[in-house]
Amino acid sequence: MPSTDSRSAVSPTRRQTLFGLAALGFASTPALAQSPLSIVATTGMIADTAQTLGGDLVSVRALMGPGVDPHAYRQTRSDIVALSRADLVLWHGLYLEAQMEELFNDLSRTRDVVAVTNGLDRGLLLAHDDYADRFDPHVWMTPQLWANVTDAIAAALRTADPDNAATYMERTADYKAELERLAAYATEVLSSVPDTARVLVTAHDAFSYFGRDFGFEVLGIQGISTESEAGVQRIGELVDTLVERDIKAVFVESSVSDRSVRALIEGAAAQGHEVAIGGELYSDAMGSEGSYEGTYLGMIDHNVTTIARALGGTAPEAGRLGKLGAA
Repeated sequence: MPSTDSRSAVSPTRRQTLFGLAALGFASTPALAQSPLSIVATTGMIADTAQTLGGDLVSVRALMGPGVDPHAYRQTRSDIVALSRADLVLWHGLYLEAQMEELFNDLSRTRDVVAVTNGLDRGLLLAHDDYADRFDPHVWMTPQLWANVTDAIAAALRTADPDNAATYMERTADYKAELERLAAYATEVLSSVPDTARVLVTAHDAFSYFGRDFGFEVLGIQGISTESEAGVQRIGELVDTLVERDIKAVFVESSVSDRSVRALIEGAAAQGHEVAIGGELYSDAMGSEGSYEGTYLGMIDHNVTTIARALGGTAPEAGRLGKLGAA
């Protein structure tokens, strides 16, 4: 598993950041990459995929660990140090790391910096709720889309370390085959959820790609970004929806406060309708480091299995590989 560093700190100003980059050698030509290739990635999903493709050829550090919200994350001073020493920097793009985009644009002038979603076919993307010229960044929510991102990560590895290109290509093929098996499992168990129960209510609107690819209506309390606030009117509308449509389960997220979800449950109860928490989903971050859920494959297995079981479908309690919840 890639290492993580999710410590919070006061964000440096742009002037302080640029001064720090210069002091740490960003103005100079980076040294030739050593083996293993040193990689810094923003999210755990990117870091885990890069580590899987790279194996012992890479050393990967994730800036954002379990439970960390990438929409609001700001770089720490230790992040800047790590970025200054990396052979390759991988970030998501699509305005996910909104607070760090300026930093990555600065870094790209002198370092190998890759936004792994930049090459995605825009025809596969969904529009952003809040910005007319942007797209929903949550493309990791389905293995089908993540396979395309995997190709971009693999291409970045081959460019940074061409001597091992054949190895990266072989591992990429193996990993994409595993993603196909995960997608097949997801399709199978989610298709068992009754049509009337195929409504996914979550803390924020992170599951639209999931809904599109697996045939679910998705209702998020907050918008695509967790920076948007859930107003009283929105909560009231969703409470009415829960009651009118007899929706019996809602879901909390590991990286978002459950306050709004609990407000929904209380509001429905006040109208005589009982709603349960169907489980905790991994939306913007994976599970704990060292666990199966702390891998991309485990994260999606957990989400798919939890949703299917909570909404009346059939899925094995321990998931596709029998690994969910293992110590």
